[in-house]
Amino acid sequence: MADINLELYAALVDSISDPLMFVDTNHVIRYMNKGALAHYQQGAALLGTSLMDCHNEESQAMIRELWARLQAGEEEILYYEKPDLRLYMRAVRNGNGHLIGYLERREKVGE
Repeated sequence: MADINLELYAALVDSISDPLMFVDTNHVIRYMNKGALAHYQQGAALLGTSLMDCHNEESQAMIRELWARLQAGEEEILYYEKPDLRLYMRAVRNGNGHLIGYLERREKVGE
């Protein structure tokens, strides 16, 4: 396998135009691709903050429920769907299969 550095990983993720946000096991936003930085009004200021701070109590409860499902073994959950938009939470696991966080993925539909 070729030597792959963080710059290459970032370039790969940034090549995806849909907003992607990586959140760690404490719900802290650790990475946003270019699509996410452009999509969210606060942009890079969200890095290092809790995803929970961006949501009301009802949404926080939903995030905790989705997180529990990922911990129980699910890999990707479609949690919001409208004709033009889908939102997913996807498990991110290390090489040993240990859950290290999740991706929040926005997908525009019909483009």
